[in-house]
Amino acid sequence: MDAKGPDILDGLGQSDIETAGASDTQDARADLAERAEKEEKAGNQVEWSVSAGLTGFLAQNSISFGFTSYQSGRLYLVGRDPKGGIHINERQFPHAMGLTGDRDSLWLVTQHQIYRFANPLRPGEIGNGTYDTIYTPREVLVTGALDGHDIGLDVKGRPIFVNTRWNCLAAPSETHSFKPLWKPPFISTLIDEDRCHLNGLAMAEGGEAGYVTAVSRSDTIDGWRDRRDKGGVLIDVKADKVLLSNLSMPHSPRLHQDKVWLLNSGTGDLGFVDPASKKPKFEPVTFCPGFARGLSFHGDYAFVGLSKPRYKRFEGLALDNRLAEKDTDPWCGVQVIDIRNGKVVEWIRLDGTVAELYDVAVLPDVTTAMALTLNSGELITLITVEDHQL
Repeated sequence: MDAKGPDILDGLGQSDIETAGASDTQDARADLAERAEKEEKAGNQVEWSVSAGLTGFLAQNSISFGFTSYQSGRLYLVGRDPKGGIHINERQFPHAMGLTGDRDSLWLVTQHQIYRFANPLRPGEIGNGTYDTIYTPREVLVTGALDGHDIGLDVKGRPIFVNTRWNCLAAPSETHSFKPLWKPPFISTLIDEDRCHLNGLAMAEGGEAGYVTAVSRSDTIDGWRDRRDKGGVLIDVKADKVLLSNLSMPHSPRLHQDKVWLLNSGTGDLGFVDPASKKPKFEPVTFCPGFARGLSFHGDYAFVGLSKPRYKRFEGLALDNRLAEKDTDPWCGVQVIDIRNGKVVEWIRLDGTVAELYDVAVLPDVTTAMALTLNSGELITLITVEDHQL
């Protein structure tokens, strides 16, 4: 193999967004006028902006990241353009939600399916002169519309996901829509009623479900909506008990550096809980200017997804007043936060028709990634062969 690797898959990535180098501009523009025109007609206009140091930060840490938007029905992959600046690849997936992965694979929860993508490129191989990672759909699990939220992988690399409609953790089934694995102790029965709005999942070491978040302990249909302000809970799955109460619409719990980090979305706080403490409490680290949802880590840095309100205001939540006190508008985008001091070190922002994000995933050892959909014509001609001894 050539030391630089072959250039394969010519013609991929024609619908990417590419941003100019930070020295030229901080605004990300559609690389084709035709694309911009089509999006304008479709009512999907987005203006991108990025911090001047984001490209260098990704390079220094050898990472890229992805995030999802159920509102736009898209998966966004953010990396570095080989020519300089930020490169953004976006693909349509209806009601894109939970996301987890690495360089080799990516899992995505959508409206009624769970996708497993695999990267067929070996080290040194490049697609279209740009991509070192091409997430190719290799498995689609049909679950039906379960309002799936967060997703994690068990010790065998198989998915565990939050089944919000049925108030439980679940796994895909070979014969049915899903296999129930666990339900909160305050949910009296397995039923197709979103009672507590179970949403977040933190996987523990060894591939077990560690902690989950819910908006309330409600045990009646839609009961959580009346408890958004202070009804939220963090639950220890193994111990089968509530670890922390009085949270406000908590999301995205993650185990990191021996702490359970989460987003107290209703107040706008990124913080943590020490699960080993005799009296666990939520310790805020920093305020995030938006409805915080989607959390991923790389060392001492947290990647936090932010959304704007669905109906002009975050009614009934402390977040609304806190934004007013700080005289700031809510964000839609991803902020990179140093968890040692709460400082925002880098960011990417979306303005326009896309206002709500769901999940974020850091992708180690990825420079520039793209994803293919089942409708991608490239899947017909993309033929790769697994290593063999023939």
